[in-house]
Amino acid sequence: MEITHLDRNGNARMTDVSGKDITRREAVAKGVIRISPEALALIGGGNKKGNVLTTATAAGVLAAKRTYEVIPMCHVIILDHVEINYEITAESIEITAKTVCHGRTGAEMEALHAVSVAALTIYDMLKSADKRMSISDIRLVKKSGGKSGDVSNE
Repeated sequence: MEITHLDRNGNARMTDVSGKDITRREAVAKGVIRISPEALALIGGGNKKGNVLTTATAAGVLAAKRTYEVIPMCHVIILDHVEINYEITAESIEITAKTVCHGRTGAEMEALHAVSVAALTIYDMLKSADKRMSISDIRLVKKSGGKSGDVSNE
């Protein structure tokens, strides 16, 4: 199996996608932040920093749009859509990010970055209420479009 971000000498490089077709690409990523019930009670705005999920959504969308700025070999992707949703249980928040673009590459890293930054934002906003939070299980759930076609990890 070839790693496309390495040249024949093993040096990091940006993959040349200039010969690829522009297609609709979509990716869904998920992650979980485990959190105490006491801290969960504060997500709607009962803390000094404001509404946690609204802030996490804004941070996740911004992160998706700027993925290329923090992951060195990512291409600049113009996203058509970013959606972030939350499923709250008694002890966790599952974060789901969906990204859509039309391009020669893209969507997976943007969805993964959105989930990561949304989780980190939740952590930041609630760390004074819960020092034991943990972020885990960040993963690509599915993607479609491009040469490799549809992939599902569900």
